[in-house]
Amino acid sequence: MRKGPWKSTPNAVYEINYHFVWSTKYRRSVLVPPIDETLKKVLAQTADEHGYEMLGMEVMPDHVHIFLSAPPAVSPAIIVKILKGTSARRLFTAHPPLKRQLWGGHLWNPSYYVGTAGHVSTETIKRYIEEQKTHADFDSPSESSRRSGDRTGPS
Repeated sequence: MRKGPWKSTPNAVYEINYHFVWSTKYRRSVLVPPIDETLKKVLAQTADEHGYEMLGMEVMPDHVHIFLSAPPAVSPAIIVKILKGTSARRLFTAHPPLKRQLWGGHLWNPSYYVGTAGHVSTETIKRYIEEQKTHADFDSPSESSRRSGDRTGPS
């Protein structure tokens, strides 16, 4: 039974959520109906195929917002490369006139934005890290063993 928002792999328990934003080449407003609906389907399918959990998505005429969760072994750069590359190929196949609207036949601007979000705030993490030394002094392994009545541990 799942007790929190965490996901797991054989080697990690994680909650990593990424917010990606990228724009079309030259900020051209080409992501309009019916292309925007095709793009949404392609991005959702690609995320699913690669084991990413799509948490949110919005397609604007000249840029895309994606909010997804992915395992820690996959870098954000790889995620965005897969999503942008696959979506461009599939959109050009599904909508051939789209390629003529963009000089050089490139759909996406090469840059992107990525931010992370998780269950706890930045301030909570900072406070937790800062307080580790204080808690470690009072809760050393030998101290916790004595308190729990375990006499087999270090004394």
